[in-house]
Amino acid sequence: MLDSSTSGDLVTTLRALLAGLSPGDRLPSSRELIARHHVSPVTVARAIAQLAAEGAVVTRPGSGTYVATPRTRTGEGPADTAWQTIALTDRAVDTRSITDALGPAPAGTIMLDGGYLHRSLQPTRALGAALARAARRPDAWDRAPTNGLAALRAVFAGMAGGGVTPEDVMVTAGGQSSLSMVFRAVAGPGSPVLVESPSYPGALAAARAAGLRPVPVPMDDDGVRPDLLADAFAMTGARLFYCQPTFHNPTSTVLSAERRRQVLDVARAAGAFVFEDDFARHLGHGGPVPRPLVADDRDGTVIHGTSLTKPAAPSLRIGALVARGPVQERLRALRRVDDFFVARPLQEAALELVSSPAWDRHVRGLATVLRDRHAELASALARETPDWSQGRPVRGGLHLWVRLPAGADDIAVARAARRVGVAVSVGTRYFAAEPPEACLRIGFAAAADRAELVEAARRLGTI
Repeated sequence: MLDSSTSGDLVTTLRALLAGLSPGDRLPSSRELIARHHVSPVTVARAIAQLAAEGAVVTRPGSGTYVATPRTRTGEGPADTAWQTIALTDRAVDTRSITDALGPAPAGTIMLDGGYLHRSLQPTRALGAALARAARRPDAWDRAPTNGLAALRAVFAGMAGGGVTPEDVMVTAGGQSSLSMVFRAVAGPGSPVLVESPSYPGALAAARAAGLRPVPVPMDDDGVRPDLLADAFAMTGARLFYCQPTFHNPTSTVLSAERRRQVLDVARAAGAFVFEDDFARHLGHGGPVPRPLVADDRDGTVIHGTSLTKPAAPSLRIGALVARGPVQERLRALRRVDDFFVARPLQEAALELVSSPAWDRHVRGLATVLRDRHAELASALARETPDWSQGRPVRGGLHLWVRLPAGADDIAVARAARRVGVAVSVGTRYFAAEPPEACLRIGFAAAADRAELVEAARRLGTI
Protein backbone atom coordinates (compact mmCIF):
# COMPACT_ATOMS: atom_id res chain seq x y z
CA MET A 1 0.00 0.00 0.00
CA LEU A 2 1.42 3.39 -1.04
CA ASP A 3 2.15 6.13 1.45
CA SER A 4 -0.70 8.20 -0.02
CA SER A 5 -3.33 5.51 0.50
CA THR A 6 -6.46 6.70 2.29
CA SER A 7 -7.68 5.45 5.64
CA GLY A 8 -10.63 3.95 3.71
CA ASP A 9 -8.23 1.64 1.90
CA LEU A 10 -6.76 0.56 5.20
CA VAL A 11 -10.23 0.00 6.67
CA THR A 12 -11.02 -2.36 3.78
CA THR A 13 -7.80 -4.22 4.38
CA LEU A 14 -8.41 -4.48 8.12
CA ARG A 15 -11.96 -5.74 7.60
CA ALA A 16 -10.52 -8.63 5.61
CA LEU A 17 -8.09 -9.28 8.45
CA LEU A 18 -10.92 -9.23 11.03
CA ALA A 19 -12.85 -11.84 9.06
CA GLY A 20 -10.18 -14.40 9.88
CA LEU A 21 -9.94 -13.55 13.58
CA SER A 22 -12.09 -14.41 16.60
CA PRO A 23 -13.65 -12.04 19.16
CA GLY A 24 -10.99 -11.04 21.66
CA ASP A 25 -8.04 -11.57 19.29
CA ARG A 26 -5.53 -8.75 19.28
CA LEU A 27 -4.87 -6.79 16.11
CA PRO A 28 -1.33 -5.83 15.06
CA SER A 29 -0.08 -2.74 16.85
CA SER A 30 -0.22 0.69 15.21
CA ARG A 31 3.53 0.51 14.68
CA GLU A 32 3.19 -2.84 12.91
CA LEU A 33 0.37 -1.53 10.70
CA ILE A 34 2.39 1.54 9.75
CA ALA A 35 5.37 -0.61 8.74
CA ARG A 36 3.38 -3.34 7.03
CA HIS A 37 1.15 -1.06 4.93
CA HIS A 38 3.47 1.93 4.53
CA VAL A 39 0.94 4.42 5.84
CA SER A 40 1.14 7.34 8.27
CA PRO A 41 0.16 7.20 11.95
CA VAL A 42 -2.80 9.48 11.18
CA THR A 43 -4.12 7.02 8.57
CA VAL A 44 -3.90 4.14 11.07
CA ALA A 45 -5.58 6.16 13.81
CA ARG A 46 -8.45 7.12 11.52
CA ALA A 47 -8.98 3.56 10.34
CA ILE A 48 -9.02 2.15 13.86
CA ALA A 49 -11.43 4.92 14.98
CA GLN A 50 -13.84 4.07 12.16
CA LEU A 51 -13.79 0.36 12.97
CA ALA A 52 -14.34 1.15 16.64
CA ALA A 53 -17.30 3.37 15.78
CA GLU A 54 -18.79 0.50 13.79
CA GLY A 55 -18.38 -1.80 16.78
CA ALA A 56 -15.92 -4.05 14.95
CA VAL A 57 -13.01 -3.47 17.32
CA VAL A 58 -12.42 -2.35 20.89
CA THR A 59 -9.46 -0.20 21.82
CA ARG A 60 -7.91 -0.54 25.26
CA PRO A 61 -5.45 2.24 26.07
CA GLY A 62 -2.04 0.86 26.95
CA SER A 63 -3.00 -2.64 25.77
CA GLY A 64 -3.98 -2.52 22.11
CA THR A 65 -6.89 -3.04 19.72
CA TYR A 66 -9.00 -6.20 19.87
CA VAL A 67 -11.74 -7.82 17.81
CA ALA A 68 -15.07 -6.90 19.39
CA THR A 69 -17.77 -9.35 20.34
CA PRO A 70 -20.59 -8.81 17.84
CA ARG A 71 -23.48 -6.88 19.41
CA THR A 72 -25.72 -6.35 16.40
CA ARG A 73 -28.77 -8.54 15.88
CA THR A 74 -30.22 -9.32 12.47
CA GLY A 75 -33.33 -11.13 13.66
CA GLU A 76 -35.59 -11.34 16.65
CA GLY A 77 -34.29 -11.57 20.20
CA PRO A 78 -33.08 -9.21 22.92
CA ALA A 79 -30.25 -6.77 22.33
CA ASP A 80 -26.91 -7.64 23.91
CA THR A 81 -25.96 -4.81 26.27
CA ALA A 82 -23.42 -6.77 28.31
CA TRP A 83 -20.66 -4.52 26.95
CA GLN A 84 -22.01 -1.67 29.11
CA THR A 85 -20.88 -3.43 32.27
CA ILE A 86 -17.30 -2.85 31.19
CA ALA A 87 -17.87 0.67 29.88
CA LEU A 88 -19.64 2.00 32.99
CA THR A 89 -17.65 3.00 36.06
CA ASP A 90 -18.24 1.50 39.49
CA ARG A 91 -20.27 4.49 40.74
CA ALA A 92 -23.66 2.79 40.83
CA VAL A 93 -26.74 4.57 42.20
CA ASP A 94 -28.49 2.48 44.83
CA THR A 95 -32.26 3.00 44.60
CA ARG A 96 -33.32 0.01 46.68
CA SER A 97 -34.46 2.24 49.54
CA ILE A 98 -36.84 4.20 47.31
CA THR A 99 -38.31 1.34 45.28
CA ASP A 100 -40.89 -1.16 46.41
CA ALA A 101 -39.18 -4.52 46.88
CA LEU A 102 -42.57 -6.23 46.68
CA GLY A 103 -43.28 -4.83 43.24
CA PRO A 104 -46.34 -2.95 41.96
CA ALA A 105 -49.51 -3.47 43.95
CA PRO A 106 -52.31 -5.21 42.05
CA ALA A 107 -55.51 -3.39 41.14
CA GLY A 108 -57.89 -3.01 44.06
CA THR A 109 -55.13 -2.73 46.68
CA ILE A 110 -55.76 -0.13 49.38
CA MET A 111 -52.73 2.14 49.22
CA LEU A 112 -51.39 2.97 52.66
CA ASP A 113 -47.79 3.26 51.46
CA GLY A 114 -48.05 6.50 49.47
CA GLY A 115 -46.30 9.75 50.27
CA TYR A 116 -48.68 12.06 48.40
CA LEU A 117 -52.26 13.20 48.84
CA HIS A 118 -55.04 11.23 47.21
CA ARG A 119 -56.31 13.04 44.14
CA SER A 120 -59.53 13.93 45.97
CA LEU A 121 -57.45 15.90 48.52
CA GLN A 122 -55.41 17.85 45.98
CA PRO A 123 -56.45 21.42 45.09
CA THR A 124 -56.83 20.45 41.44
CA ARG A 125 -59.28 23.21 40.56
CA ALA A 126 -57.07 25.88 42.11
CA LEU A 127 -54.01 24.37 40.42
CA GLY A 128 -55.72 24.42 37.04
CA ALA A 129 -56.79 28.03 37.47
CA ALA A 130 -53.30 29.03 38.61
CA LEU A 131 -51.67 27.32 35.64
CA ALA A 132 -54.11 28.98 33.23
CA ARG A 133 -53.41 32.44 34.69
CA ALA A 134 -49.68 31.80 34.57
CA ALA A 135 -49.82 30.73 30.93
CA ARG A 136 -51.50 34.01 29.96
CA ARG A 137 -48.61 36.10 31.23
CA PRO A 138 -46.71 37.66 28.30
CA ASP A 139 -43.36 36.66 29.84
CA ALA A 140 -44.46 33.15 30.93
CA TRP A 141 -41.97 31.44 28.61
CA ASP A 142 -39.05 33.79 29.19
CA ARG A 143 -35.93 32.61 30.94
CA ALA A 144 -36.31 32.66 34.72
CA PRO A 145 -33.62 34.03 37.05
CA THR A 146 -31.18 31.44 38.37
CA ASN A 147 -32.45 31.93 41.93
CA GLY A 148 -36.10 31.96 40.91
CA LEU A 149 -38.78 34.58 40.51
CA ALA A 150 -38.37 37.39 43.03
CA ALA A 151 -42.03 37.30 44.08
CA LEU A 152 -41.94 33.55 44.66
CA ARG A 153 -38.72 33.83 46.66
CA ALA A 154 -40.46 36.44 48.82
CA VAL A 155 -43.27 33.97 49.51
CA PHE A 156 -40.82 31.29 50.62
CA ALA A 157 -38.91 33.81 52.74
CA GLY A 158 -42.17 34.65 54.52
CA MET A 159 -42.82 30.96 55.17
CA ALA A 160 -39.40 30.56 56.75
CA GLY A 161 -39.84 33.61 58.98
CA GLY A 162 -37.19 35.04 61.27
CA GLY A 163 -34.72 37.22 59.42
CA VAL A 164 -34.92 35.30 56.13
CA THR A 165 -35.03 37.59 53.09
CA PRO A 166 -35.81 36.84 49.43
CA GLU A 167 -32.08 37.17 48.71
CA ASP A 168 -31.48 34.13 50.96
CA VAL A 169 -33.84 31.95 48.88
CA MET A 170 -33.29 29.85 45.76
CA VAL A 171 -36.26 28.18 44.08
CA THR A 172 -35.71 24.49 43.31
CA ALA A 173 -37.45 21.78 41.31
CA GLY A 174 -38.97 20.22 44.42
CA GLY A 175 -37.63 18.71 47.59
CA GLN A 176 -35.74 15.79 46.08
CA SER A 177 -33.79 18.17 43.85
CA SER A 178 -32.91 20.21 46.93
CA LEU A 179 -31.59 17.11 48.69
CA SER A 180 -29.32 16.23 45.81
CA MET A 181 -27.97 19.77 45.52
CA VAL A 182 -27.19 20.20 49.21
CA PHE A 183 -25.49 16.83 49.58
CA ARG A 184 -23.23 17.58 46.61
CA ALA A 185 -22.58 21.17 47.67
CA VAL A 186 -21.61 20.66 51.29
CA ALA A 187 -19.73 17.36 51.52
CA GLY A 188 -17.21 15.69 49.25
CA PRO A 189 -17.43 12.06 48.08
CA GLY A 190 -16.53 9.64 50.84
CA SER A 191 -17.55 12.03 53.63
CA PRO A 192 -19.96 11.08 56.41
CA VAL A 193 -23.37 12.75 56.72
CA LEU A 194 -25.34 12.39 59.92
CA VAL A 195 -29.02 11.44 59.60
CA GLU A 196 -31.82 10.76 62.03
CA SER A 197 -32.59 7.09 62.58
CA PRO A 198 -35.02 6.34 61.03
CA SER A 199 -34.90 8.79 58.14
CA TYR A 200 -36.44 9.54 54.75
CA PRO A 201 -35.27 6.89 52.23
CA GLY A 202 -35.05 9.46 49.43
CA ALA A 203 -32.49 11.38 51.47
CA LEU A 204 -30.45 8.25 52.15
CA ALA A 205 -30.44 7.43 48.43
CA ALA A 206 -29.50 10.98 47.45
CA ALA A 207 -26.66 11.05 49.97
CA ARG A 208 -25.26 7.76 48.72
CA ALA A 209 -25.62 8.88 45.09
CA ALA A 210 -23.46 11.90 46.02
CA GLY A 211 -20.82 9.51 47.38
CA LEU A 212 -21.58 10.23 51.05
CA ARG A 213 -21.83 7.77 53.94
CA PRO A 214 -25.05 8.17 55.98
CA VAL A 215 -24.37 7.73 59.71
CA PRO A 216 -27.51 7.16 61.83
CA VAL A 217 -28.25 9.11 65.01
CA PRO A 218 -31.04 7.61 67.16
CA MET A 219 -34.33 9.39 67.88
CA ASP A 220 -36.96 9.08 70.59
CA ASP A 221 -40.43 10.57 70.95
CA ASP A 222 -38.95 14.09 71.24
CA GLY A 223 -36.83 13.80 68.10
CA VAL A 224 -33.13 13.28 67.57
CA ARG A 225 -31.08 12.90 70.75
CA PRO A 226 -28.66 15.85 71.04
CA ASP A 227 -26.22 13.92 73.25
CA LEU A 228 -25.81 11.22 70.62
CA LEU A 229 -25.67 13.84 67.88
CA ALA A 230 -22.71 15.46 69.62
CA ASP A 231 -21.03 12.06 69.95
CA ALA A 232 -21.60 11.34 66.25
CA PHE A 233 -20.05 14.66 65.19
CA ALA A 234 -17.04 13.98 67.41
CA MET A 235 -16.55 10.40 66.25
CA THR A 236 -17.04 10.93 62.51
CA GLY A 237 -15.85 14.48 61.87
CA ALA A 238 -19.02 15.02 59.82
CA ARG A 239 -19.82 18.53 58.65
CA LEU A 240 -23.49 17.98 57.80
CA PHE A 241 -26.57 16.77 59.69
CA TYR A 242 -29.74 16.07 57.71
CA CYS A 243 -32.95 16.23 59.73
CA GLN A 244 -36.73 16.71 59.55
CA PRO A 245 -37.60 18.57 62.76
CA THR A 246 -41.30 19.07 61.96
CA PHE A 247 -43.62 16.10 61.23
CA HIS A 248 -40.70 13.82 60.51
CA ASN A 249 -40.99 11.15 57.82
CA PRO A 250 -41.61 8.34 58.72
CA THR A 251 -42.45 8.85 62.40
CA SER A 252 -44.29 12.23 62.23
CA THR A 253 -42.28 13.24 65.33
CA VAL A 254 -41.81 16.94 66.14
CA LEU A 255 -38.42 17.93 67.58
CA SER A 256 -39.05 19.46 70.99
CA ALA A 257 -38.40 23.16 71.59
CA GLU A 258 -35.50 22.48 73.98
CA ARG A 259 -33.85 20.06 71.56
CA ARG A 260 -34.18 22.52 68.68
CA ARG A 261 -31.86 24.89 70.53
CA GLN A 262 -29.55 22.05 71.51
CA VAL A 263 -29.26 20.72 67.95
CA LEU A 264 -28.18 24.13 66.69
CA ASP A 265 -25.71 24.52 69.55
CA VAL A 266 -24.20 21.08 68.88
CA ALA A 267 -23.82 21.79 65.17
CA ARG A 268 -22.24 25.21 65.77
CA ALA A 269 -19.76 23.67 68.21
CA ALA A 270 -18.83 21.08 65.57
CA GLY A 271 -18.47 23.70 62.83
CA ALA A 272 -21.12 21.83 60.84
CA PHE A 273 -24.24 22.56 58.82
CA VAL A 274 -27.76 21.46 59.68
CA PHE A 275 -29.86 20.65 56.64
CA GLU A 276 -33.47 21.19 57.73
CA ASP A 277 -35.95 19.38 55.50
CA ASP A 278 -39.20 21.25 56.22
CA PHE A 279 -41.30 19.40 53.63
CA ALA A 280 -44.34 19.06 55.93
CA ARG A 281 -44.86 22.66 57.09
CA HIS A 282 -48.32 22.73 55.50
CA LEU A 283 -49.29 19.26 56.73
CA GLY A 284 -50.21 20.09 60.32
CA HIS A 285 -53.43 18.76 61.79
CA GLY A 286 -54.76 22.07 63.02
CA GLY A 287 -52.53 22.80 66.00
CA PRO A 288 -49.57 25.20 66.22
CA VAL A 289 -46.61 24.40 64.00
CA PRO A 290 -43.12 25.14 65.39
CA ARG A 291 -40.96 27.78 63.76
CA PRO A 292 -38.39 26.42 61.31
CA LEU A 293 -34.88 26.01 62.71
CA VAL A 294 -33.65 28.56 60.18
CA ALA A 295 -35.84 31.25 61.76
CA ASP A 296 -33.65 31.12 64.88
CA ASP A 297 -30.34 30.82 63.04
CA ARG A 298 -28.22 33.94 62.57
CA ASP A 299 -24.86 32.59 61.42
CA GLY A 300 -25.67 30.37 58.47
CA THR A 301 -25.61 27.05 60.34
CA VAL A 302 -28.97 25.98 58.90
CA ILE A 303 -29.67 25.21 55.26
CA HIS A 304 -33.44 25.13 55.04
CA GLY A 305 -35.38 23.20 52.42
CA THR A 306 -39.11 23.25 51.82
CA SER A 307 -41.54 22.24 49.09
CA LEU A 308 -45.08 22.77 47.82
CA THR A 309 -45.34 19.24 46.46
CA LYS A 310 -46.69 17.39 49.50
CA PRO A 311 -49.55 19.77 50.38
CA ALA A 312 -50.53 20.33 46.74
CA ALA A 313 -49.87 17.63 44.12
CA PRO A 314 -47.03 15.31 43.03
CA SER A 315 -46.31 17.21 39.82
CA LEU A 316 -46.04 20.64 41.43
CA ARG A 317 -42.28 20.19 41.62
CA ILE A 318 -41.52 23.53 43.25
CA GLY A 319 -39.46 23.95 46.40
CA ALA A 320 -36.90 26.30 47.89
CA LEU A 321 -33.56 26.36 49.66
CA VAL A 322 -32.64 29.02 52.20
CA ALA A 323 -28.90 29.46 52.72
CA ARG A 324 -26.57 32.23 53.87
CA GLY A 325 -22.89 32.79 53.28
CA PRO A 326 -20.53 31.03 50.87
CA VAL A 327 -22.69 27.89 50.79
CA GLN A 328 -25.37 29.92 49.05
CA GLU A 329 -23.05 30.68 46.14
CA ARG A 330 -22.01 27.01 46.03
CA LEU A 331 -25.66 26.04 45.63
CA ARG A 332 -26.18 28.66 42.93
CA ALA A 333 -23.18 27.31 41.06
CA LEU A 334 -24.70 23.83 41.08
CA ARG A 335 -27.95 25.23 39.77
CA ARG A 336 -26.11 26.89 36.88
CA VAL A 337 -24.34 23.63 36.05
CA ASP A 338 -27.34 21.32 36.51
CA ASP A 339 -30.22 23.03 34.75
CA PHE A 340 -29.73 26.85 34.73
CA PHE A 341 -33.15 27.57 36.30
CA VAL A 342 -36.52 26.06 37.19
CA ALA A 343 -39.13 26.25 34.41
CA ARG A 344 -40.77 29.65 34.58
CA PRO A 345 -44.37 28.54 33.81
CA LEU A 346 -44.31 26.20 36.82
CA GLN A 347 -42.88 28.94 39.04
CA GLU A 348 -45.56 31.36 37.83
CA ALA A 349 -48.27 28.76 38.49
CA ALA A 350 -46.91 28.10 42.00
CA LEU A 351 -46.88 31.82 42.71
CA GLU A 352 -50.45 32.18 41.46
CA LEU A 353 -51.54 29.26 43.65
CA VAL A 354 -49.99 30.32 46.95
CA SER A 355 -51.01 33.94 46.44
CA SER A 356 -54.69 33.09 45.99
CA PRO A 357 -57.35 32.83 48.73
CA ALA A 358 -57.94 29.27 47.53
CA TRP A 359 -54.55 28.21 48.91
CA ASP A 360 -55.30 29.28 52.45
CA ARG A 361 -58.69 27.58 52.28
CA HIS A 362 -57.05 24.42 50.98
CA VAL A 363 -54.42 24.32 53.75
CA ARG A 364 -57.03 24.86 56.47
CA GLY A 365 -59.34 22.23 55.02
CA LEU A 366 -56.48 19.79 54.54
CA ALA A 367 -55.54 20.07 58.22
CA THR A 368 -59.04 18.99 59.23
CA VAL A 369 -59.12 16.10 56.77
CA LEU A 370 -55.70 14.81 57.80
CA ARG A 371 -56.59 15.05 61.50
CA ASP A 372 -59.80 13.08 60.97
CA ARG A 373 -58.12 10.46 58.78
CA HIS A 374 -55.34 10.01 61.32
CA ALA A 375 -57.83 9.54 64.14
CA GLU A 376 -59.89 7.06 62.08
CA LEU A 377 -56.90 4.93 61.11
CA ALA A 378 -55.28 5.03 64.57
CA SER A 379 -58.53 3.93 66.21
CA ALA A 380 -59.13 1.17 63.67
CA LEU A 381 -55.60 -0.20 64.00
CA ALA A 382 -55.79 -0.15 67.80
CA ARG A 383 -58.95 -2.22 67.53
CA GLU A 384 -57.85 -4.63 64.78
CA THR A 385 -54.11 -4.99 65.53
CA PRO A 386 -53.77 -4.51 69.31
CA ASP A 387 -50.24 -5.98 69.33
CA TRP A 388 -48.94 -3.17 67.12
CA SER A 389 -47.66 -0.10 68.98
CA GLN A 390 -48.40 3.35 67.57
CA GLY A 391 -46.58 5.54 70.10
CA ARG A 392 -47.71 9.12 70.67
CA PRO A 393 -50.62 10.54 68.64
CA VAL A 394 -49.18 12.55 65.75
CA ARG A 395 -49.78 16.29 65.34
CA GLY A 396 -49.10 16.47 61.63
CA GLY A 397 -47.81 14.63 58.60
CA LEU A 398 -49.22 11.84 56.47
CA HIS A 399 -48.18 8.67 58.29
CA LEU A 400 -48.32 6.46 61.34
CA TRP A 401 -45.12 4.72 62.45
CA VAL A 402 -46.08 1.35 63.87
CA ARG A 403 -43.81 -0.91 65.90
CA LEU A 404 -44.44 -4.61 65.41
CA PRO A 405 -44.23 -7.22 68.19
CA ALA A 406 -40.80 -8.54 69.17
CA GLY A 407 -39.52 -11.11 66.72
CA ALA A 408 -41.74 -9.97 63.86
CA ASP A 409 -40.35 -9.59 60.35
CA ASP A 410 -41.52 -6.33 58.77
CA ILE A 411 -40.93 -7.60 55.23
CA ALA A 412 -42.97 -10.73 55.91
CA VAL A 413 -45.78 -8.66 57.46
CA ALA A 414 -45.80 -6.25 54.50
CA ARG A 415 -45.92 -9.19 52.11
CA ALA A 416 -48.83 -10.71 54.04
CA ALA A 417 -50.60 -7.34 53.98
CA ARG A 418 -50.20 -7.22 50.22
CA ARG A 419 -51.86 -10.64 49.96
CA VAL A 420 -54.99 -9.31 51.70
CA GLY A 421 -55.07 -6.23 49.51
CA VAL A 422 -53.27 -3.58 51.59
CA ALA A 423 -49.97 -1.88 50.70
CA VAL A 424 -47.81 -0.65 53.60
CA SER A 425 -44.18 0.49 53.71
CA VAL A 426 -41.49 -1.78 55.13
CA GLY A 427 -39.71 -0.09 58.01
CA THR A 428 -36.26 -1.45 57.17
CA ARG A 429 -35.84 0.93 54.23
CA TYR A 430 -35.95 3.96 56.57
CA PHE A 431 -32.77 3.01 58.42
CA ALA A 432 -29.23 3.83 57.31
CA ALA A 433 -27.92 0.80 59.23
CA GLU A 434 -29.41 -2.20 60.99
CA PRO A 435 -32.92 -1.38 62.31
CA PRO A 436 -33.31 -1.77 66.08
CA GLU A 437 -36.87 -3.12 65.72
CA ALA A 438 -39.42 -4.17 63.12
CA CYS A 439 -41.66 -1.31 62.02
CA LEU A 440 -44.13 -0.30 59.32
CA ARG A 441 -44.99 3.12 57.92
CA ILE A 442 -48.74 3.28 57.34
CA GLY A 443 -50.11 6.29 55.52
CA PHE A 444 -53.57 7.80 55.75
CA ALA A 445 -53.45 10.40 52.94
CA ALA A 446 -53.21 8.26 49.80
CA ALA A 447 -56.34 6.17 50.47
CA ALA A 448 -59.58 7.18 48.78
CA ASP A 449 -61.53 7.94 51.96
CA ARG A 450 -61.97 7.14 55.65
CA ALA A 451 -64.05 4.06 54.92
CA GLU A 452 -61.13 2.64 52.97
CA LEU A 453 -58.86 3.23 55.98
CA VAL A 454 -61.21 1.28 58.24
CA GLU A 455 -61.40 -1.56 55.73
CA ALA A 456 -57.61 -1.63 55.42
CA ALA A 457 -57.24 -1.93 59.21
CA ARG A 458 -59.76 -4.79 59.22
CA ARG A 459 -57.76 -6.65 56.58
CA LEU A 460 -54.49 -6.05 58.44
CA GLY A 461 -56.08 -7.61 61.51
CA THR A 462 -56.50 -10.89 59.63
CA ILE A 463 -52.81 -11.48 58.86
